[in-house]
Amino acid sequence: MSDRVIKQLEKQKLDTEIIIFDQTTKTAKDAALALNCKVSQIVKSLVFKIKNEDEPIIILVSGANRVDEIKVSQIIGKQIEKADADFVRDRTGFAIGGVPPIGHKNIIDIYMDKELLNFKFVWAAAGTPNSVFKISSNDLLEITKAKIIEVK
Repeated sequence: MSDRVIKQLEKQKLDTEIIIFDQTTKTAKDAALALNCKVSQIVKSLVFKIKNEDEPIIILVSGANRVDEIKVSQIIGKQIEKADADFVRDRTGFAIGGVPPIGHKNIIDIYMDKELLNFKFVWAAAGTPNSVFKISSNDLLEITKAKIIEVK
């Protein structure tokens, strides 16, 4: 787990617990198996790059969904492309497979899959490939200041 994630959760006064597993929770499927929940309740924090601007965005995506890059590009008005591992680590401070929705080392625009709001609670990475925390979808929206979009 990440100290930055813990500090941000404490700062927001959110009563949640970070769970650390012996096995990986790197993928949505791995996390859902470890937590015995639906894959769609897992928050994937996916980092994209604004094409030709070298700026990151994060899209919080339901574990069951894939991002339609063309659709999201049209919604936000800028073309996006998948970010590579070095870009993700450099901009967020976290490695792919453990990127949390909060605690990034830089301020990043965040978008949230509207389907995550179908669940009272969701599970998100806590900064490592084997740690997660539970949060209400409304609290997640509030603390990330995300813009709700349709991603698929």
